[in-house]
Amino acid sequence: MKTAVLFLALPLLASVSACATASDGSSGTVPAAPTAHAKLAAGDGSPRGTVTVTQAGDGLHVLVKAQGLTPGIHAVHIHTTGVCTGPDFTSAGGHWNPTGHQHGKDNPQGMHMGDMPNMLAGSDGAGEMEYVVHGGMISGGATPMLDADGAAVVIHAQADDNKSDPAGNAGGRVACGVLSAG
Repeated sequence: MKTAVLFLALPLLASVSACATASDGSSGTVPAAPTAHAKLAAGDGSPRGTVTVTQAGDGLHVLVKAQGLTPGIHAVHIHTTGVCTGPDFTSAGGHWNPTGHQHGKDNPQGMHMGDMPNMLAGSDGAGEMEYVVHGGMISGGATPMLDADGAAVVIHAQADDNKSDPAGNAGGRVACGVLSAG
């Protein structure tokens, strides 16, 4: 008898949970977090990896997966303009800095919102870096990353010294990717 009741109750529970609604009348589905993506490329257009930025309650979660770099330490920054014209990528402008600070986590006047940790590229030229930009937003709010002229992620030839304004003596720009929402 218990088995028969269980078989009758399971379909009923499934149909009730499928019809559940949130207190605001919606279906209870949580909307996807806002995201932005970029494909990194070298100055000659060859692929250099990907960037994914996901907005969360604590800020922007940035994941950089790079390839084809010179082995060693490279600075990685979010730049203020969403244009990546090779070979030098100066079109990406300076670091994203909506708060008007100076450069670098070790600078007493710093830091830009676009300043991120250095990334190590292994002997195979691949590297990965994850970082949270606290207080940042994909768009809207007081600190939108994707404003009227967009944003880009740039990988530099050298390590960032985390204090020299405006760019941490990080050397030339060796890869760039334009961030786009979605």
